[in-house]
Amino acid sequence: MSGLPFDQLEGEIWYDGAYVPWADAKLHVLSHGLHYGSSVFEGERAYGGRIFKSEEHTTRLHASAREVGFEIPFTEAQINQAKEDLLKRMNLVDAYIRPVAWRGSEMMGISAQKNTIHLAIAAWEWPSYFDPAQKLKGLRLDMAQYRRPDPRTAPYKAKAAGLYMICTISKHEAERKGYADALMLDYRGQIAEATGANVFFIKDGQIHTPKPDCFLDGITRRTVIDLARARGIEVIERAMQPEEMEGFEQCFLTGTAAEVTPVSEIGSYSFEVGAITKTLMEDYAAAVNPNGQLKAAVA
Repeated sequence: MSGLPFDQLEGEIWYDGAYVPWADAKLHVLSHGLHYGSSVFEGERAYGGRIFKSEEHTTRLHASAREVGFEIPFTEAQINQAKEDLLKRMNLVDAYIRPVAWRGSEMMGISAQKNTIHLAIAAWEWPSYFDPAQKLKGLRLDMAQYRRPDPRTAPYKAKAAGLYMICTISKHEAERKGYADALMLDYRGQIAEATGANVFFIKDGQIHTPKPDCFLDGITRRTVIDLARARGIEVIERAMQPEEMEGFEQCFLTGTAAEVTPVSEIGSYSFEVGAITKTLMEDYAAAVNPNGQLKAAVA
């Protein structure tokens, strides 16, 4: 990455079925998606020119749109092909891909039945989400002020823009205090997730992770669960109380951007970067690499 603001990068963005210069990929300030959060998106990674689980991400994008009440006017096949073509046009091999769909500007108000549904796809080079040296030592997490909402109050199965507002607030507050991220509880006071990644804990050779009944069941989360079970490691999905963290030995986060990232501290609780965490880091690196080789060595 060049360090430039994202609106100043060079290249092309796929926008409603056409390729437009990066700087021309604009929407009107009165777009419904900006004012009312009627927008859904995906975060995807390409390794060695291959988008990891591209079809699964596109299926979720369509499902998210339906959760917030609109239909994307492009088929899954069209979107998958557009992502592949965009990578080639941008000459990208290892990259981040961001499809985003939103309601346009024909109506301004809560009601927006007549608004055009737009879809854009951007791709760019993307380094590690967390500092690599910090990542191998394990991240330090704060406890977030805000909680994941009751599923009766928000479409939690959607990867929807509006659901991330409390995540941004929580992450900014954590970084202001010197932490890398924050752990969010849910509306019941149970452990939920980090601001943009799912969380796992390890004790006595078993992996414990919160049941995703009010937050997004991440694609990387499911991938890592499969990798762990393929090694014969028991994975238990259940309700988890924050005080249980005192007894856990290891902790890690998962997400498309975060991949598998160890955690060394959450509030007053400490964890080691242990063997199971390192093994899953290696297994995930091998899984996403199209040549079947480890993407990076794990110290």
